[in-house]
Amino acid sequence: MAALARWCVRHRLVVVLLWFLTLGAVGTAALVTGTAYSNDYEVPGTESGHATQLLRDGFPGLGGDSGTVVWHTTSGTVRAADVEQTMTRTLDRIEGLPGVAAVAGPYDGQGTPLISADGHTAYATVTFDKPAEDLDPGQARAVVRAAKDAEADGLSVELGGSAIGLTESSGGHLVEAVGVAVAAVVLFLAFGSLAASLLPIATALVSVGAAYAGIVLLGHVMTVADFAPMLGMLIGLGVGIDYALFIVTRHRRGLKRGLTVTEAVTNAVATTGRAVVFAGATVCIALLGMLILRLGFLNGVAIAASLTVVLTVAASVTLLPALLSLIKERALSRRERQHLVAHGPQPEVPTGFAARWSAFVERHPKLLGGLALAVITVLALPTLSLHLGTSDQGNNPQASTTRQAYDLLAEGFGPGVNGPLTLVTHVDGAEDKLLLDNLDATIRTTDGIASVTPVTYDTGGDTAYFTIVPDSPPQSQRTSDLVDRLRTEVLPRAETGTSLDIQVGGVTAGYDDFADIIVGKLPVFVGVVIGLGCLLLLLAFRSVGIPLKAAAMNVAAVAAAFGVVVAIFQWGWGSELLGLGRAGPIEPFLPVIMVSVLFGLSMDYQVFLVSRMYEEWLETGDNRRAVRVGLAETSRVINSAAIIMISVFLAFVLSGDRVIAMFGIGLAAAVALDAFVLRTLLVPALMHLLGGANWWLPRWLDRRMPHISIEPPECRAAHERLAAATDAEVADVLAKGREERDVRDIPG
Repeated sequence: MAALARWCVRHRLVVVLLWFLTLGAVGTAALVTGTAYSNDYEVPGTESGHATQLLRDGFPGLGGDSGTVVWHTTSGTVRAADVEQTMTRTLDRIEGLPGVAAVAGPYDGQGTPLISADGHTAYATVTFDKPAEDLDPGQARAVVRAAKDAEADGLSVELGGSAIGLTESSGGHLVEAVGVAVAAVVLFLAFGSLAASLLPIATALVSVGAAYAGIVLLGHVMTVADFAPMLGMLIGLGVGIDYALFIVTRHRRGLKRGLTVTEAVTNAVATTGRAVVFAGATVCIALLGMLILRLGFLNGVAIAASLTVVLTVAASVTLLPALLSLIKERALSRRERQHLVAHGPQPEVPTGFAARWSAFVERHPKLLGGLALAVITVLALPTLSLHLGTSDQGNNPQASTTRQAYDLLAEGFGPGVNGPLTLVTHVDGAEDKLLLDNLDATIRTTDGIASVTPVTYDTGGDTAYFTIVPDSPPQSQRTSDLVDRLRTEVLPRAETGTSLDIQVGGVTAGYDDFADIIVGKLPVFVGVVIGLGCLLLLLAFRSVGIPLKAAAMNVAAVAAAFGVVVAIFQWGWGSELLGLGRAGPIEPFLPVIMVSVLFGLSMDYQVFLVSRMYEEWLETGDNRRAVRVGLAETSRVINSAAIIMISVFLAFVLSGDRVIAMFGIGLAAAVALDAFVLRTLLVPALMHLLGGANWWLPRWLDRRMPHISIEPPECRAAHERLAAATDAEVADVLAKGREERDVRDIPG
């Protein structure tokens, strides 16, 4: 790492130029090729996936996305001549727009099924010629404009559907701007130097920009969800600014000790930069753990997010050293530079609140540890009621047209109309057709069903489908129970004695199948992620206790963060107030992605905190001193980093996207608890209580393990000498180390 830092300093202009050329080249390629995201939640082998494939094979014309145009009258009915004339003209205009394959409305012979019983609400189905992910958003916007032009006094028009959702405004680049602005303020307050505060932001923006463009290109070669770039940006900005902050802080400390700019940069990268690489590796391992689930939808998210982390780490240990060498001593504030000239270099001894807090934790480990544990437990309790299911446009913000359309349909036609179930089957002979023609009467009497459409056959008569409208919303547990009842009781009885194999599909069925797959694989996934993380910490800190505590802390942070997400999004505590829409279930894929990200981010603070304690332990062998010094010297920078990361994550709530808002609030809650409760309270309290057992490792295991060190080389050499020494020699060396260190002990 030191050699890499020296090379980057010597060739600083080349390094900066290479990074900006990379950003320009990848960005240009992304602009030329465009996006190709796909939210494909289908899982091969599930019943809903089979139903979808049967429907595609038998009815290719149903492959495009469909939306709805809903209109409502406050006085009179939708059958009034002026309303019928206005909406007929509007629907004809929509049908002629590019990207629209067909429009079916209540005035063209389909009659009353598309008009509510009270006559105040009606809707038309707009079929596009492509799936929503392939549709040009401009074409969807044209449909919205044409429909909205029909609005008048007493007549409101709203639109729903996946394609229409593409047109709804989001926070755009406001979210990034807000997060970066808050980060800049925190950095300036921490450093007092404008140049030093801008470097972490510049480094993060360059690396995240390159990663964002890379994710766009990645979408052309594999399935990448449309929220993956925003998720990558969320993670990249948070960890990128934080990693750079840690390195700049170490660089500034070196300058204050009298090192030259080159020496300070080299020392910062060789010490803190090593921890950055290790922390980034743990984040990537946690993210890539999603690959073991073997779900194409999550594979793209895992690789996209990992790409962002890799580039932020690379920029932190190459671009940042080059930029630090360019600004020279301006990494210090003017007052700090003047003080250095007047008084000469002085060691930086932790004072103030950081030192007092560290000493306070040392004196009251049991009390503070118990308090931290109680806070985490209370926040984690809502996780016990976690419900995975369908979050749809009924959960959108109340002012959105998709939410308005959803509510109008639910009020006029019943809640199930927003999430019908589709039953599909192969047909073999007249006997099967006869049964299907009579099946709707049997199904209609099933509890939980509001209506059933007649059977529709393909042109060859080989495939048939019909639609069931439940009497409950698509995200309701009643609808999920109906899916189970159809699959296990109603349809098996109806198929007896025939060759029919009726598959149940639809939005609720698809999400339930996806959730079942996720829940079934989640224990293995979490076990692998925890196991790999513990192995890395075991190799780095050569201790059995440190990895076990880290695993427990990570589980605690994840559980508490999920508790916050459940309270806000599932229970609806303040969700409408925050502009996040109505309460609803948690997306099935959210636990996997959040567990990956949270385990990775939780490891970051563990590494930065414990690495400084480990460094002190190797030099002195005094656990109390190691914990006290490590906490005092790192708590301020960890708290500053946490404030930055929390600000970046919370800014993404402004994106207007429910999924991204879930990630933002969940990650912000996890980082806040991790930094202010776990790492600066519970972890040091436990380490004080455990004493020397923190660093215990069987000698036979120590001799057989490879060395992956994140401490400075001089500390590693000291550790190797101690490992080879006899017990008497070890005691003598540690006693001398304590005597030398006592002269610069921390006050309090």
